[in-house]
Amino acid sequence: MELSECKAVMEGLLFASGDEGISLKQLAQILDLDIDAAKHVLEELQYDYDHAERGITIMESNDVLHLTTKPEHTVYYQKMMEAPQSSRLSQAALETLAIIAYQQPITRTEIEEVRGVKSDRPVQTLMSRSLIQEMGRKEGIGRPILYGTSTDFLTYFGLRSLEELPPLPDNVEEADVEGEADIFFKKFQDQLEAQDKE
Repeated sequence: MELSECKAVMEGLLFASGDEGISLKQLAQILDLDIDAAKHVLEELQYDYDHAERGITIMESNDVLHLTTKPEHTVYYQKMMEAPQSSRLSQAALETLAIIAYQQPITRTEIEEVRGVKSDRPVQTLMSRSLIQEMGRKEGIGRPILYGTSTDFLTYFGLRSLEELPPLPDNVEEADVEGEADIFFKKFQDQLEAQDKE
C-alpha cells in the first residue's frame, strides 16, 4: 500500500474510532504494518494537519489517538455550542465540570461531597452536552458510576490534553473542599470570559 493510501486509510480509522479513539498498536495491526512504519505514517498525517489549512488535528491521550478540532479555532466552536439551541453552561454545571476535570475519575456522591449540594441535574446536563462521559464503575457497595471528561471537553476549552488545565495553587489544602470548588469554578469562568473577549 502506498503512503498516500495508507494515510487515507489511517485517517478514516481515526475518524471511525470516534470518542473511544484508537491506539497506534491497533492501527499497525489493522494496516498490517510494524509499529515503526505505523508511527511514520501517523507522523506524516500529523504533518499534513499541521502544515495545511486544515480544521482538525490528532490528539494523543493515555496512548489513545483521536481526531479532534484545532484548539486555535475554539472561539468558533464555543459560538456554535452557545447558539440558541445550546444554552450557556450554568454556574452549577461549570462547577461540577471543574471538579470532574481535576478529580476524575469521580462518582456523583464524591462530587456532591465537594459541592455540598445534590448534583444530579448538573451531571445530566454535562452528559447531554457530551462534556463528560462514564469511565466505568467504582469497586465497592453499589458500584457507582465513575465520571471523567470527554474529548468534547478538551475541544470546548481549547485544550490539547488534560495536562494543559490551569494549575491549582499549591496552598489549597485537601480538607478545604469548599474552597477547592470555588477555585475550580473561577479557573473555568476566567477561561470562558477570556474566550468571549477574543
